[in-house]
Amino acid sequence: MITTQDTKLQRGKAHPLFGYLGLRGPKFPMLESNSSPLMPDNPRQKAEDHYYAALDFFSEGQQEQALEEYRRAMEADPTFTEALHGMARALQDLGRLDEAIEVSKRITEIDPDDVLGHTSLSVLYQKKGMVPEAEAEANKARVLGWKQQLKKS
Repeated sequence: MITTQDTKLQRGKAHPLFGYLGLRGPKFPMLESNSSPLMPDNPRQKAEDHYYAALDFFSEGQQEQALEEYRRAMEADPTFTEALHGMARALQDLGRLDEAIEVSKRITEIDPDDVLGHTSLSVLYQKKGMVPEAEAEANKARVLGWKQQLKKS
């Protein structure tokens, strides 16, 4: 626990200002209540809170706990692809390649232009020895990357 004057910061759930450090700011119960009229229910914010908590666990090598937080992020906002990317990576690190492939496929369903989603699929297929599938996904990622570069030009 870190103490700065009268404010205590604890490791844990991400805080909007301290979340990148894996620290939690001062607790304000009236603002954290889901039913508070001051702060309406915001699925994306809940998803991001779980996502940053997952990143903390991931950085500490606690993949199973990270997966649980990524799942909670997806429950809050099923379209939050950043959490899916994290989940796919954690599953890959745990050697659960089939599950990682399914998660990566979900990314490309939500956002067909997600270059990293196709790249992840390529890597996962390669690790499983599925060379034709890996090459097809690598080609999709390459073409999408080119298209994005042309749009910027």
